Amino acid sequence: MTIKEFKLPDLGEGLTESEIVTWRVAEGDTVELNQIIADVETAKAVVELPSPYAGAVKHLHAPAGTVVEVGQPIVSFDIGGEASDAAEAPAKREPNLVGYGAAVEKSGRPARRKRASESTGTSSAAATGDQLASAESNEAPSSGLDQSAAEQAVPIDHPAGSVQSSVERPRSTPPVRKLARNLGVDLSAVEGTGTAGLITRSDVLEHADNASGGTETTTEAATAPAAAQQGSTDREVRTPIKGVRKHTAAAMVKSAFTAPHVTEFLTVDVTPTMELLTTLKESRAFRGYKLTPLTLAAKAVCIAIKRNPSVNSRWDGDNAEIVQMNYVNLGIAAATPRGLTVPNIKDAQNLSLKEISEALTSLTDTARAGKTSPKDLSGGTISITNVGVFGIDAGTPILNPGEAAILALGAVRKMPWEHNGEIALRQVMTLSLSFDHRLVDGEQGSRFLADLGAILAEPGMALTMV
Repeated sequence: MTIKEFKLPDLGEGLTESEIVTWRVAEGDTVELNQIIADVETAKAVVELPSPYAGAVKHLHAPAGTVVEVGQPIVSFDIGGEASDAAEAPAKREPNLVGYGAAVEKSGRPARRKRASESTGTSSAAATGDQLASAESNEAPSSGLDQSAAEQAVPIDHPAGSVQSSVERPRSTPPVRKLARNLGVDLSAVEGTGTAGLITRSDVLEHADNASGGTETTTEAATAPAAAQQGSTDREVRTPIKGVRKHTAAAMVKSAFTAPHVTEFLTVDVTPTMELLTTLKESRAFRGYKLTPLTLAAKAVCIAIKRNPSVNSRWDGDNAEIVQMNYVNLGIAAATPRGLTVPNIKDAQNLSLKEISEALTSLTDTARAGKTSPKDLSGGTISITNVGVFGIDAGTPILNPGEAAILALGAVRKMPWEHNGEIALRQVMTLSLSFDHRLVDGEQGSRFLADLGAILAEPGMALTMV
């Protein structure tokens, strides 16, 4: 018998700890090399943890829900017999860690199906994680967090003939599994009513209600966040600060007390942009594409950056340099069931309007399904937060650490406005731009915002800026 310990690896994000969301194996199970054994939550994403050994699971050192430090043993394997060369080789192999569900191509497992609907956009990249990502028109406020979106994501299926746990993991999503743990519900006893038998939040609540004889326990669980159930009282609810919330809080404090923020506002008559949006939606060339004010604003930001590159730079204090990027990794703040994330569209400056639309759709589907990889969450150069979907007119967004600027899009409202020397009912939007005053002077920030406003007020102005 040869016992090998598998210690929680460095996930490549500079993190010191991670939470074990779910074990996909149990003690005594036989596993293959690179078989997914656990879902691990970092500060940015949920990733699948593959086994570095082939053998039997001897001991799980930490139960699901435990926060483990990097380098701490999490599972022991019995690889059998003396440690041969074949058994030693996997020990030197680093786990292939990618965004939750993104390892399917490398592991040979079929990928999850994406949601057909799209909802992107934003909350302030700085502060709140309770807002729902949405790319719907800014003309109406969002109805709030769409929990069903995460519940309808179809989990990865196990391939035929693969070695699995003695008890197959029920089909559900991480938020639903966490709710089940908090309510003491055994998912193996729950019948899923979602797509392909997926266990949904309502299935868990109904099962808990039936088990408790219909008491008010499930009513409270339905109204309070699942993560807040532990340690709650009648007068207050306590939520552990960890995962995405912990990372967001640390990043925002660092940003607020490192970069001197300046915020400027510009209210623009965007009637021509909204008319263009209607025209594009009705055209054959854009049939099947999701087009919203965010789509056009994203393209406008890329155009305005060409004339005002200072907003697309970063402060390198170690080398006493200002680094100006000649590429745009456009971050889109998106609220998910796990909290606020800001994935970015790589090299957005090279994309057409159609390609930006496709990228936003993909970004949203991936984020809402909890499959955004750490790579997509890093390297952003400037961000957009779409508070307009919640009926908000303006705000003072906090910069993502390392970025020079962030734009907040307000709601599009019909208002009396001066037009051609007369008062008319026009569609108006307020743009809020926060920037790092170390990198961007007031003149530079103002010129960028003015160019952006000019494009949205008259899209044809873009032809004069390229």
